Amino acid sequence: MQKFRDFADLELRGWSEPETARAYARDFAAAADMCAPTFVAAVDARPGMHVADICCGHGMLTKALVATGARVTGVDFSAAMLELARENAPGARFVEGDAMALDFDDDSFDAVTIGFGIPHVPEPEQVFGEVKRVLRNGGRFAYTVWHGMEMDGAFRWLFQAVQDHGDPDIALPAAPDANAYGSREIAVPALEAAGFGDIAFQTVDSMWVSSDPAAPFVFFHDGTVRGAALLRGQPEPRKKAIRQAVVDEVMRCCGGEAPFRIPIPAAFVSARA
Repeated sequence: MQKFRDFADLELRGWSEPETARAYARDFAAAADMCAPTFVAAVDARPGMHVADICCGHGMLTKALVATGARVTGVDFSAAMLELARENAPGARFVEGDAMALDFDDDSFDAVTIGFGIPHVPEPEQVFGEVKRVLRNGGRFAYTVWHGMEMDGAFRWLFQAVQDHGDPDIALPAAPDANAYGSREIAVPALEAAGFGDIAFQTVDSMWVSSDPAAPFVFFHDGTVRGAALLRGQPEPRKKAIRQAVVDEVMRCCGGEAPFRIPIPAAFVSARA
């Protein structure tokens, strides 16, 4: 973790800001929330099960799990996110904690979910080990990450625009690849090393529906930490160029008139302990 200390500090500081947490929940999360039914089906959530929703964020996946009758414990490192989660999923128990050092006994849960939390931890493979430890034998694990530059959509459009038009002196601290664990080549060996099998992959066609073709720029700028670190400090001319490049891609790919159905596809990975 030491080599990613600056990244860990950036993430904790950024997600502790109530404004960023609220902007994520209000706008960006509309796409993430579309994955909730896939999670519920993948872990076969049902009455009587004990499920941990790690990196639970604003609690909308937690809410979907609670609706099945499962007993759900949400965990997040951001007090600002947990405040939102308690409002969204009052039927769950919430704990402030570290996904890399879960404060639960071995064999505590029938299933574990992580909705888009993997890109926010310094050591994803340590998280996999912790998930395996707290899962009962045969328990299901599922997580999501956004597809990256390899797939057309908002993630690619935004970060390509930053590469093309951004100030090269504005960079993120050293960090794990945000999209890596959606790849079979990286995820399968890591999950198998942690003790998981029955590993499966699918793509969820998540999206934003917006009247604003600049929505991807706005949502990353206001409601993320990695994206905000690259966007907020840009000189104004470069920021405008990045925004316009994103608008051009949305107009080109999403029909040219509102409402725009803006894709941001998610890689969905499930496994069994």
